[in-house]
Amino acid sequence: MKNLIVFFFFAFLVTFSFEMKGQTYNTDKGRAEFLSKAALNEFTGVSDDLNGLLDFEKNSFDFFIDLNTLKTGIGLRDRHMRENYLETKKYPFAEFTGKINEQVKLEKGQSKLLNATGTFKIHGKEKNMVVPGKITWISDSEIQLEATFKILLSDYNIAIPSVIFYELSEEQTISIKANLKKKTVNTK
Repeated sequence: MKNLIVFFFFAFLVTFSFEMKGQTYNTDKGRAEFLSKAALNEFTGVSDDLNGLLDFEKNSFDFFIDLNTLKTGIGLRDRHMRENYLETKKYPFAEFTGKINEQVKLEKGQSKLLNATGTFKIHGKEKNMVVPGKITWISDSEIQLEATFKILLSDYNIAIPSVIFYELSEEQTISIKANLKKKTVNTK
């Protein structure tokens, strides 16, 4: 009887608690969004092609996006953003890589706030930063990651002509939201 109780207790823990250590999750369809709030104009750019990897064994992450997939809803603005400011022919990607500061252990349906320390790279420039985020257990094989942070375009040598500063903000708010699936190991 004692062994049966121990077995059920262990089965309960396995069912309702999820140790993330030693597991890898990835996505190629996350959502990345930026918000530009200038004096005379506010607009959002969106892409649903955020790629990301969370490796809980190494407590590391790598997220990147092809900047050519960002859309603001106005084709001419998109073209000017890519050609004149982001220079996507020369610098096609934005990337954030680094380490998760806390050990992540989730229970079924639970969310956990965390901080990620890493390097954000865009327009050929890098800057170290700490980004707060939230991980939520969706299922045994899926988690959701959400994060929001701000950057200054001047930190990455993205110039705003003085005529345009009323339409394009120096400070950009970047948000990501991605459902990541547990990476399966091919045993063949």
